[in-house]
Amino acid sequence: MARLFNEKNIQGTIVISSLDGTTTYSHNDTRAATRMLPASTFKIPNTLIALEEGAIADETQVLKWDGKVRSIAVWNKDQTVESAFKSSCVWVYQELAQRIGTARYESYLTRIGYGNARPTPVLTTFWLEGDLRISALEQIAFLKRLYRREFPFKPASYDVLKRIMIVEQTPTYTVHVKTGWANFGATTAPQIGWYVGYLETKGNVWLFALNMDISKPADAGLRQKIVMEALKSKGIL
Repeated sequence: MARLFNEKNIQGTIVISSLDGTTTYSHNDTRAATRMLPASTFKIPNTLIALEEGAIADETQVLKWDGKVRSIAVWNKDQTVESAFKSSCVWVYQELAQRIGTARYESYLTRIGYGNARPTPVLTTFWLEGDLRISALEQIAFLKRLYRREFPFKPASYDVLKRIMIVEQTPTYTVHVKTGWANFGATTAPQIGWYVGYLETKGNVWLFALNMDISKPADAGLRQKIVMEALKSKGIL
C-alpha cells in the first residue's frame, strides 16, 4: 500500500482489518500508532453520545440555523444530525456539546476507551483543536467494538448512526464512513485528513482508518481515493 501514498506524494498511514481480526494490512506502522486530533471523525461517537443523552431525538430532528454565515455554504441553513454528519457541520455538534457537557463526555469517552479520552480544554472544540487524540489503530479497535455494539448505547442510537454513515450502497457491499480534517483552514501546514469507517460485504466486514497530511485543499479528495484503491488492491472491494 506504500505505492498508493508514494505515487501521490502523500505522507500518511492506513490500517485495514477484518472484523474477526484474522487479517490486517497496514502502511507506516509508526504513524498508525501515533495519536492525532480526530477532527470530525469524532462525530461517530459524538452522535451516539448525543442520542443517548437526549441532546437530539433522532436523525430527523431539526436544529435551527443561528443565522451566522460560515465559510462552508451548506452549513448556512437548518440542519438535522444526518445532514450535519454528512457535511461535517461544526456548529451543530458544538450546540450538541453544550447540551451534553464536559462531565458526561469524560464519562462516556473513558467507558468506550476512545483514544486518550480527554474532552478538554474547551467543550466546543476539544476534538478540533483541543486535547483529544486517537491513533489509526485505536480508531480500528473502536470501530470493531462499535460494529459489534459492545458499548452502552441503545439499539436505536446504533441504528441511527449506521444509517447516516452510509456513503455508498450496492447489491454487493455497503460503505460506512466519516471524514475528518484537523486544523482545517489553518495557515500552518500540514493539516491532518482522516477517512474512517467500515465496508460490509456479503462475506465479511472490513474496518479501515486512514490519516494523512493535507498541504493543499486538493489533497482532501485523496483520502477517499487512497482508501478505495487500497481495498481494491487487497481484493476486498
